[in-house]
Amino acid sequence: MTKLVRSRIQLHSQKGIGLAETLVAVAILGTSVVAFIVSLSAGSLTVSELDRETVAQGLAQTQMEYTKNYAFVPGAITYPVLTVPPTYSVSVGVLAVPGTDTNIQKITVAVQKDAVSILSVTDYKVNR
Repeated sequence: MTKLVRSRIQLHSQKGIGLAETLVAVAILGTSVVAFIVSLSAGSLTVSELDRETVAQGLAQTQMEYTKNYAFVPGAITYPVLTVPPTYSVSVGVLAVPGTDTNIQKITVAVQKDAVSILSVTDYKVNR
């Protein structure tokens, strides 16, 4: 082959990127970006949910320990509540255990955030 034929073959084989190839590349890139943003959003929501539950568990456990170590009050309907972070609230409920003596109480600690119940823990307090 001559130089002239080779140069013509090379010119015809290198036409450039067409519109269809460009659109496919942009669609793939756009889908990848959207998938990445959705995964970041889902991860952020998961982390905030986990943080909320972790704080609630800590508050409930701390309040339960405080209540169990507080002096036994026969006939009590509640016990003092510890200070909690803003937007959280803790309530302590006390019930007498039916069929037992008056030295056992069922304690329920409920944790709420923005008036939505997150966690409720129940245990027993004994007069020792």
